[in-house]
Amino acid sequence: MNDDKVNNTLPPVGDDAARQCLNCDCDTDKERCTCRSRCNLHSHNWLADIPDSARYTDLVEVHFKNTRRNFYRNTLSLDLKPGELVAVETPTGGHDIGTVALTGPLVKLQMKRANLQPDVEILRIFRRAKATDLERFEAAKAREVDTMIRSRKIAADLDLKMKIGDVEYQGDGSKAIFYYIADERVDFRQLIKVLADTFKIRVEMKQIGARQEAGRIGGMGPCGRPLCCASWMTKFVSVSTGAARVQDVSLNPQKLAGQCAKLKCCINFEVDSYVEISKQMPPRDKVLETTDATYFLFKTDTLKREMTYSTDKRIAANLVTLPVERVWQVIEMNKNGEKPEKLSGDSGKPVERSAYGDLVGQDSINRFDKKKKKKKKKGGGNDRPQQTAEAKQPRQENRRPQRNDRPHKGGQGGPRNPKNNGKPRPQNDN
Repeated sequence: MNDDKVNNTLPPVGDDAARQCLNCDCDTDKERCTCRSRCNLHSHNWLADIPDSARYTDLVEVHFKNTRRNFYRNTLSLDLKPGELVAVETPTGGHDIGTVALTGPLVKLQMKRANLQPDVEILRIFRRAKATDLERFEAAKAREVDTMIRSRKIAADLDLKMKIGDVEYQGDGSKAIFYYIADERVDFRQLIKVLADTFKIRVEMKQIGARQEAGRIGGMGPCGRPLCCASWMTKFVSVSTGAARVQDVSLNPQKLAGQCAKLKCCINFEVDSYVEISKQMPPRDKVLETTDATYFLFKTDTLKREMTYSTDKRIAANLVTLPVERVWQVIEMNKNGEKPEKLSGDSGKPVERSAYGDLVGQDSINRFDKKKKKKKKKGGGNDRPQQTAEAKQPRQENRRPQRNDRPHKGGQGGPRNPKNNGKPRPQNDN
């Protein structure tokens, strides 16, 4: 069997997506493919259109599981493409299986971004992954879940305050990396001995933080998008409540905390913009004087560059919203001893805000409730309008004469008496 014709690409499934996030099922060139699934270590090779760009350097970026990556030398001058599985050298002996992520001149920029020293030892690529390498690789991956569960029990028996979140086996199965989370310093020397004796492998312990753990598991954020730590973030910067204060965000722990129980990373995204705009805003403790009242700052909309003032320090009273330029004008007038008649300027109208309009009704709570139709009552009821006394009375005009009012055959008028068989009723002379 020719090893060069082996299909050494595997579709990403479950945890394998972290190992092989560059693979797809289309027939497009891997360097130009745009439909492949992306991971947070993916970087677009914008020099891929240059012919023979990979020959300018022999450095290759290789990705592994759990956002682990390393750089290697292609000493055999293999024509490697992104998405191919290769067998690489390891510092402890043996070989590991990784996915080619990037080739060409951009690898040097990636090494500079990773803060690698110039004198660092760079290992080499052995070969493309053969069929036997892939079989051992699959067998090693199949042991990861069972090893993680058993290692958690061993750590609990040793009374260690730590949580083993994931296990990554080396390509040849001779070594495993145990990723753990711990709030305090843990002495796991005894744990390493027990794990090595139990699984007959070399053990490496690597501590990760709560944010790395959330990025490894993944999920959806409150914004409706995938977690930033699981999609594109590679470096985690410390987040403080000061960033929330600058943006006038309510200091509610339930809203500021993410799925990792830490402050959300997105709090830092717009801090620089708020800080730059805040430098151009008037001081918050400035009081505006007019001829009829004194106004105190009530709230500030930094991005709109608007400031709302109230005549009372504690409650919202007679609120007036002004642009920053008008606030500076009033402050300058107060410095010169002048007091304007109104804060809003010559027009006398405060800044008008467009009212919120729910055009499609998507914000209504009961928009999915079915409206109950009123059933009509049979035989009349209270729903019918009551007739007035005038409507009940029959019309007197043009009324058809009744039978009793008609003259009888005898020619004598007067109403008939039905008891006398049609004879006229006798009339008294009195």
